[in-house]
Amino acid sequence: MKILFVLECANQPTNGTTASCVRFAKELEKKGHEVSIIGCDRIMGEAYHRYYGLPKYYFPVTDPLIVKGGFLVCKLIYETLYEAIKGKDLVHLFLPFKLANVCRLIAQEQGIACTTAFHIVPQNVTAAMHLAWSKLINGILLYSFKRYFYNQVRYVHCPSQMAADIMKKHKFKNNEARVFSNGVIPFFKKLDNVSKPEEYKDKFVVCMSGRLVDEKRQDLLIKAVARSKYNKNIQVILMGQGTNYKRYLRQAKKLANPIMIKFCTQKEVRNILNYIDLYVHASDYEIEGIAAIEAITCGAVPVISNSKFCATKEFSLDDEHCLFKRGSPKDLCKKIEWFYEHPNELKELKKLYLEDSPKYSLEKQVDKLEQMFIDAYNEQKEGKDLHSVKPRKKDKRLLKRVYRAAEKQKKHPEKLKKYYEKK
Repeated sequence: MKILFVLECANQPTNGTTASCVRFAKELEKKGHEVSIIGCDRIMGEAYHRYYGLPKYYFPVTDPLIVKGGFLVCKLIYETLYEAIKGKDLVHLFLPFKLANVCRLIAQEQGIACTTAFHIVPQNVTAAMHLAWSKLINGILLYSFKRYFYNQVRYVHCPSQMAADIMKKHKFKNNEARVFSNGVIPFFKKLDNVSKPEEYKDKFVVCMSGRLVDEKRQDLLIKAVARSKYNKNIQVILMGQGTNYKRYLRQAKKLANPIMIKFCTQKEVRNILNYIDLYVHASDYEIEGIAAIEAITCGAVPVISNSKFCATKEFSLDDEHCLFKRGSPKDLCKKIEWFYEHPNELKELKKLYLEDSPKYSLEKQVDKLEQMFIDAYNEQKEGKDLHSVKPRKKDKRLLKRVYRAAEKQKKHPEKLKKYYEKK
């Protein structure tokens, strides 16, 4: 099967959705499929071998912050879109934004099957604007996702039960949710030959991984350790990069031991996860939390926020000690101190999490993704897909706009020059 993955930030290694996209692509190729990816041409790290790049859209003033936050917006080059979609059997759309919706329109017009994923909740968007508290704005945004995008794609990959429950609660009637994890690659595993660095030998090491942005709440970990009676014995490690780097350095001055904040290579991440004592996942809004799964498969015990919009709490095997009150550094401090005071219980929990971790293996999840693709492809061939059963007039109007925009770009290629000049 020839498959196209559509994701704006497909070359941003700091983004969990990007990691899942590339990992799924590589695993599907092992199973004999031909997988391509279309996204922004701003390459960070090693580029995927079959990649269609679109020039990055530059926002005045705020562009550096958007990039540091781990997200990119593409300028749509219609010639590239048509080239990428042509001849494909299926198009899989990761995020409900303009690039995905235009690719959906073009693919469905050509009789190509489409599937999508529920990788983002409205709070992931509004948190960057400090509006995650607004039920009205979040509700409007979710309704827009549903009406503008999801209503014309039946099969939706939900990385967690929480995602499927949100769809059910908000009456995504046209969709069929397929619940399975994004999975973790075999690279992340327990290693017997990794030990703590010499400078951390006598420290209780607590780690957190992810983009350094407000919604991930690394500040809670810093505050929790700063107020702990064991402050002098605890070493904090933050793996990642983002807009809050300098702020966390300032907050960390209250820590007895110098904080380590670093964007790590995959090998460095695995090594750190293998020697830490405790992993913290404090995010308020998380559709799954792939970083937490990687920690678990490396033998770490997670302490997770119990936020109702944090699906990562589904991984907990001991809610009393492995879940803390959302947004509370005081409660997080209590959980960390309990594990510090009970090393035997911590050791036993590590064993339990390791025994439970094989169910998150990427190989098992890819089989489920492949089956979803097969079902969507067969449904489209039989004319039973949503686009065939419930065609929308507004989709025809949107497609006409796409055609007009494509014609303009052909006639005036010089207008695209500025996007390619800025790298």
